[in-house]
Amino acid sequence: MSPAATQELFIALSKGKLLPPALQWLARTGYTFSEKDLAGRKLVLTAKEGRLHAVLVKADDVPIYVEYGVADLGIVGKDTLLESEAEVFEPLDLGFGRCRLVVAGKPEHQKEDLRQRALVRVGTKYPKIARWHFDRVGVQAEIIALKGSVELSVLAGLAEVVVDIVETGTTLRENGLVVYHEILSSSARLIVNKASHKLKSAEIDALLRKE
Repeated sequence: MSPAATQELFIALSKGKLLPPALQWLARTGYTFSEKDLAGRKLVLTAKEGRLHAVLVKADDVPIYVEYGVADLGIVGKDTLLESEAEVFEPLDLGFGRCRLVVAGKPEHQKEDLRQRALVRVGTKYPKIARWHFDRVGVQAEIIALKGSVELSVLAGLAEVVVDIVETGTTLRENGLVVYHEILSSSARLIVNKASHKLKSAEIDALLRKE
């Protein structure tokens, strides 16, 4: 066996809702992790089979860890990947974690043409995508970057519309908001560090062939 075939891989995984399906996907490729490690507070886990290590980070940090080479691979939502603008390869749509990034607001303004307004205030956790979208459709927008509930920004009068992720739409409905239109669909993607793609191509290709 060549030395390259024994190289270890590091994969960045988010500690949120994508973790269970990500672990299921890794299990299908032949890598599993102990329940004890998963239930503990370790942030770097080693697969039972060896040679693969999972680095557990916040979802927003997955593209950063991969771009800078701390992790060779990562599993992250397309929405988070686009917002990060990370320079990485994206070889695989994993198909889970599906959701939509939408523009939403109060129902009485649903049919209004936002382009007719002098300025639209937008509350969002995705300021870069929001800026790209409103520039693209010709809406003059002030983007207000938020960390907490974006729906509250409309209810409190801070913003007139929001750009946010929707799965079922329950949160919007419970707060009296409706979807105006969809910006993009998102799902979990496998991303790869550009240097690792060259230096560890045998291991990465082997992982993808098992998928």
